[in-house]
Amino acid sequence: MLTLRKKTSARTTNSYHRFYKYNNIIKDLKVTRANQVWVSDITYIRTVKGFCYLALITDMYSRKIVGYDLSDSLELKGCVRAINKAIYQAKNIKGLIHHSDRGIQYCSNVYTQILKIKKINISMTEENHCYQNAMAERVNGILKDEFYLDQTFDSLQHTKRATKKMQLICTMK
Repeated sequence: MLTLRKKTSARTTNSYHRFYKYNNIIKDLKVTRANQVWVSDITYIRTVKGFCYLALITDMYSRKIVGYDLSDSLELKGCVRAINKAIYQAKNIKGLIHHSDRGIQYCSNVYTQILKIKKINISMTEENHCYQNAMAERVNGILKDEFYLDQTFDSLQHTKRATKKMQLICTMK
């Protein structure tokens, strides 16, 4: 008899928190240009010592990763670094919508203040509707499948090298 080994995974979204949860304003929106909608998500990457976390910001129109950060914790700092990279590299963010799940990182006062200061509209999935952030979830799957980020890495440094290669390839597209 064969038994399947249960793969452990990390939960990256905690939507049960005290912070304000924004409405989904992209539900019926037709995306027609770059920097109209950015989608965000966090995915875990396995290392021999546990997990590290990849925060991604993806342009919904071009499907280009416009900002990312890899860190060894789910703390807010990784998401803040990713959004700051995306904003810094963007040419024109007028009328931009930032869409994410209802995770505590994206609802936090620090993160939402960055968006408000830059006049970026905030949109979030409805409760327990991961399909409303399907583009971000799909990017996670592609990175794990096509860039082999689903393997177990030796260290955070090894993982950083792999994600740096991923970013180089994605920016050439």
